Amino acid sequence: MIRQTILGIGLGTFVLTSGLMTISASAQSSSTPTQTIQSSFDSRIKQSAKTVNIAGLEQSVLKQINQYRRSIGLQSLQLDSRMTNQAKHHSQDMAAGMVPFGHDGFHERVKAINIPYSGAAENVAYNQGYSDPANQAVQGWLKSPGHLTNIKGNYNLTGIGVATNKKGEIYFTQIFLKSR
Repeated sequence: MIRQTILGIGLGTFVLTSGLMTISASAQSSSTPTQTIQSSFDSRIKQSAKTVNIAGLEQSVLKQINQYRRSIGLQSLQLDSRMTNQAKHHSQDMAAGMVPFGHDGFHERVKAINIPYSGAAENVAYNQGYSDPANQAVQGWLKSPGHLTNIKGNYNLTGIGVATNKKGEIYFTQIFLKSR
């Protein structure tokens, strides 16, 4: 696994893991993440101790991803509740420290969705200390070649799950599927 780290002094943290977690129906078990990017920047706005609107963050991610896809001539992704449920569980498990940050269990999540598909992918991120955490996650994905490949991929369905923990970290999971 290639690892690239960029560190700075700041109040916030932003972390992505490889957006290259992509599988197709013909090669479901051969892909593994190949790059991890960790970033911490010094231009953070510390979040106040307020309740995080999880549903609002999930909707914001969907809106931003679909706006980007339409801007480059692609169809919007349709939100699927089964996919959202799996994405939400993964984000909750990462936030609780039950699984490491990353794509562990991706193949099981896709299988549990129980939708016939010809391709699947996943993007995950977490951040802390941003005034707009959904925008920070999406912008990070758009600047990362592997994540961007998933966003621009030949998919028609998505599920988005967000979770937080007591430390104020906000975890994002977006699953992509091309249904048959």
